[in-house]
Amino acid sequence: MDSRVLAAMQPFLAERFGNAGSVHGFGQDARAAVDEARAAVAGLIGAQPGEIVFTSGATEANNAAIIGVVYASRRPDAHLITAATEHHAVLEPCRWMAGRGAALTVLPVDGHGRVEPDAVRRAIRPETVLISIMHGNNEIGTIAPAAEIGAIAREHGVRFHTDATQSVGIVPVDVGDLRSDLLSLTAHKRYGPKGVGALYVRSGVGIEPILHGGSQERGRRGGTENVSAIVGLGAAARLAQESMAEESARIAMLRDRLAAGLAAIEGAHFNGHPRERLPGILSVSFEGVDSESLLLALDLEGIAASSGSACTSGSIEPSHVIAALGLPDRLAAGTLRFSLGRPTTTQEIDRVLTVLPPLLARVRRAGSGPHGVRR
Repeated sequence: MDSRVLAAMQPFLAERFGNAGSVHGFGQDARAAVDEARAAVAGLIGAQPGEIVFTSGATEANNAAIIGVVYASRRPDAHLITAATEHHAVLEPCRWMAGRGAALTVLPVDGHGRVEPDAVRRAIRPETVLISIMHGNNEIGTIAPAAEIGAIAREHGVRFHTDATQSVGIVPVDVGDLRSDLLSLTAHKRYGPKGVGALYVRSGVGIEPILHGGSQERGRRGGTENVSAIVGLGAAARLAQESMAEESARIAMLRDRLAAGLAAIEGAHFNGHPRERLPGILSVSFEGVDSESLLLALDLEGIAASSGSACTSGSIEPSHVIAALGLPDRLAAGTLRFSLGRPTTTQEIDRVLTVLPPLLARVRRAGSGPHGVRR
């Protein structure tokens, strides 16, 4: 968390601990802070404050958008469209609705992880109520042609939702330009607290609440507001808006420095779109190595990376995103994701480039030995 975000939150964890729903002075102080945060989040994405619904994070926002639109449609034959590379927080509620009678189309992506807008157009049916396509992919950084898809949805009278968790505050995201009806975001991706996010709901778009028990958030999300966390989200949004252009350029430069160094390694393959991509995510697959072993070796060196793989019952399977790209197994199994951000330095990039090649060689040797299995 950014120290400036923490400083903004601290008073609301102690002496300014009023309930934003109360009419007395303590409650009104909390309400004013929530309203200020709402305006900051709205300003970051080109929305109106009344279109922002605070949630516990992007997962809840995605569920509220998908389930809320389907239930509000009152259509027993409701049809949903999404993509194979979506976050599980979109795929799972879509599948959950499919298990309750909705029809679901999951579109494939190209080798860079992009959905073709024409494929979206062809998938639309008379009963289609929602298209959900993420703005920037969390594993490979590919930015979707969201504005084109939003225009297609608007043309057909279909609601368009985009999960912009990875993009908001990193690259310009404007709900008007995207023609989005709903957009999800979260605080912790922008150096705010975990456990708070927001759903943009365009004025006039009806959603059925998935949380009942109060009239908070204009009746769209029951429950006492988490004032300190909301204040943190607002502070993070303001900081992101102030520094986005400069910060994104610096992070992209670091990403390119890392990519140039990794490209010299034999068997390296980069995932994602070469141009339409987020600045802070670099996905690379190394032939002849298991990412799990490499991640453990990096961790012992104090380098935190992640993988496009999940370890299940002792075997490593490619993530659904990497699988959707169509990579051969020998590459998919050796996928690493490096995430760069506000604290990342040139020195850290250079240290990765110094440490990784010998570790990679060592893991490759171990994997091809008499007791190793090269995937």
